[in-house]
Amino acid sequence: MPIKLPIALPAYDVLSKEGVMVLDEVTAARQDIRPLRIALLNLMPKKIQTENQFARLIGATPLQIEFSLIRMSEHQTRNTAAEHMEEFYKPFSDVRDEKFDGLIITGAPIEHLPFQDVTYWDELTQVFDWTQTHVHSTLGVCWGGMAMINYFHGVRKHLLDQKLFGCLRHQNKEPSSPYLRGFSDDCVIPVSRWTEMRQDEIDAVPGLTTLITSEEAGPAVVEDIAHRALYIFNHFEYDTGTLKQEYDRDIANGTPINIPANYYPDNDPLKTPQNRWRSHAHLLYGNWINEIYQTTYYELDKIGT
Repeated sequence: MPIKLPIALPAYDVLSKEGVMVLDEVTAARQDIRPLRIALLNLMPKKIQTENQFARLIGATPLQIEFSLIRMSEHQTRNTAAEHMEEFYKPFSDVRDEKFDGLIITGAPIEHLPFQDVTYWDELTQVFDWTQTHVHSTLGVCWGGMAMINYFHGVRKHLLDQKLFGCLRHQNKEPSSPYLRGFSDDCVIPVSRWTEMRQDEIDAVPGLTTLITSEEAGPAVVEDIAHRALYIFNHFEYDTGTLKQEYDRDIANGTPINIPANYYPDNDPLKTPQNRWRSHAHLLYGNWINEIYQTTYYELDKIGT
């Protein structure tokens, strides 16, 4: 079964050409099933690229997905056309009375700021509280996950001396977790951040379980059963060329940056990078969608009760 997208959304054409099953709204309305309502709170500056990345993963399951795009109510993006934002995004203030089976909260390029100094922090904390009454399951990704685990549990983020950057080896710590169904004992995940969450501080919080971790990068996926959330500090969703784009940008800007580790063949930026995380990305997001399908209510109004 496909993901339901507005036919004018750039992701519709991108995913269709890739062979992902995409359904327009008119066709979807003829199917006598309830699609899962999955929303993306997109805090990234490159909105369209991020939409494509997450839509690709959640659209690869055998279920019909209704994909909604949400933005912060007052924050205005400078990197995406206003027409795109107006046509496809709803401010959080317009959807706070709606209910969703799943919500993804993306990262944001504001790692250096204390959480409370982020201009939209007050509204974002309202979103976190709202997930407890209006969302069945939530994914916090990179900075989004760090912000959630800090808000709900007080776990701090710590600045690093240099950027964690590259495709790093991770270990599967909970192979019996339904979210890791089909996972290998270890896997490669793209990492791109200046901050870290520390395992001992997570371990000190009852109810948090680290599912995936790395000797180099620390905890990567943490389950929070009480808040029906997964905190993912790295980037399963990245395209093959995303780390290259970040590296090329920093080189062009004169920003000191290391070559992303274990990314280019022979560590040579002139060679085409290889994707070694795609299969585990689809497994994780497919497992998440399956868990939602198995446990959510058919009647949307019951979500959060």
